[in-house]
Amino acid sequence: MAPPLLFSISLFLFSLLHCSTTTAQSPAAAPAPPGPTNITKILEKAGQFTVFIRLLKATREDVSLNSQLNNSNNGVTIFAPSDSAFSGLKSGALNGLSDEEKSELVQFHIIPTFLSTSQFQTVSNPLTTQAGTGERLELNVTTSGNSVNITTGLTNTSVSGTIYTDNQLAVYQVDKVLQPIDIFTPKPPPPAPAPKTAKEKTKAADSPTVAKDASGALSSIVHYNLVLFGAGIVAAAIFSF
Repeated sequence: MAPPLLFSISLFLFSLLHCSTTTAQSPAAAPAPPGPTNITKILEKAGQFTVFIRLLKATREDVSLNSQLNNSNNGVTIFAPSDSAFSGLKSGALNGLSDEEKSELVQFHIIPTFLSTSQFQTVSNPLTTQAGTGERLELNVTTSGNSVNITTGLTNTSVSGTIYTDNQLAVYQVDKVLQPIDIFTPKPPPPAPAPKTAKEKTKAADSPTVAKDASGALSSIVHYNLVLFGAGIVAAAIFSF
């Protein structure tokens, strides 16, 4: 039988070794990302969002978003279209947009409040976006189980993944560009002017402008005839010699 002192020392060494092994195997907490929230860096890290990043920078919506996130407690939800989503647009669709329309398109993908995936089940439609409200800017969200579906009247797509969330900012991937009717539906041309009535035509003919034009034309004819008449007299005089 081992002496009590030796047994106690052995038990202490075993406990110390076991404690050290358990501590070494515990995962370390991931450090918080350094610096203020930056939407373009989040998208760059996720990859496959180069077109959306380019639009954010070109319209300076990234500056507005970063300022809002870092200088207030206001939440933001972003539906970020992937590069493949933009490739699904008609050729030249983006190049044909004005700067104002590009800003509106980006803002149409931004909800000025934080929405978790569970909150989509109780949200009221239509959603208010940064682009504003109105029938031609409606964005509706419905859920079916864990699926979140988005419709605009022109686009029907689903949230395909969560890119980032921190309880103030939520960024979700969508595989189609959310097309607002306000931009991508051709606006009706202005109505053609009504044909003039017979009375209007008569009035136009009697107007001073028309009379002046007619008088000018008559003067030109008379002048031309006088020139011809004078030339005839000169010719006759020459041949008489």
